[in-house]
Amino acid sequence: MKAKWIAALCLLPFILLFGAFQIAPLVWIAVSSFFSQTSGWGLGNYVDVLTSPFYLQAFQFSLEISLWSSVYGLLIALVGSYSLRQLGQTRFHDFVMSFTNMTSNFAGVPLAFAFVILLGLNGCLTLLLRKYGLMESFNLYSKTGLIVLYTYFQIPLGVLLLYPAFDALREDWRESASLLGASPWRYWRHIGLPVLAPALMGTFVILLANALGAYATVYALTTGNFNVIPIRISALVAGDISLDPNLASALAMLLVAMMAFITLIHQWLLRRSYLNARS
Repeated sequence: MKAKWIAALCLLPFILLFGAFQIAPLVWIAVSSFFSQTSGWGLGNYVDVLTSPFYLQAFQFSLEISLWSSVYGLLIALVGSYSLRQLGQTRFHDFVMSFTNMTSNFAGVPLAFAFVILLGLNGCLTLLLRKYGLMESFNLYSKTGLIVLYTYFQIPLGVLLLYPAFDALREDWRESASLLGASPWRYWRHIGLPVLAPALMGTFVILLANALGAYATVYALTTGNFNVIPIRISALVAGDISLDPNLASALAMLLVAMMAFITLIHQWLLRRSYLNARS
């Protein structure tokens, strides 16, 4: 009993910090979202957001960029994770895993600067490919360019999340399927992918949430001129033209609701993932 009290006391600083920097701001934003500068207390801010084509476009762009970058990142991470698993414990395997851990934290201003140098309007790769008649219409600062940028920082996170999932695939399953005459395609269709499906879906929703909340990279790349939800929140809180923190709070709460829904899906899928399948 004494040990439990000591453990609880050790957790007290964490609980205080969590309450001060997570719970309290969330409660303040939730309360502020119901106060409109024009109509007072009520749902005015939410009505303004949900009836504004400008803010609806921001939600649309955010969802499209997040969805496609998550799909592409998941597919590339799936192939990469499987390839790493097939390599075994080699030096190259350890190097790639270390590099993946490092690049999973490579985002924000450094990532935007790197892409400007490589794929900007006068980037080295852009000029090289245009010299040979390739990539004539590509624009890094467009929606397509942002999908490419988002996909880059989704891949390392996807690899780190998917790599342990391959522990659920036992080698004797593949051998048994082969002895029974199953082709590799039939093995993956009927055994491999169904076993990995919960982990794949769980990874997908995490990547989606990760992309929805991304701010620093897109802001550094477009200087806040692209219409996505994190940029709109920033403009309403610290913009030079229109300041409306309460409307920004409503946008933030809608984004929180979307992320909470995605997180609930992830938790439901996690209960069916490879960890529980093995237990």
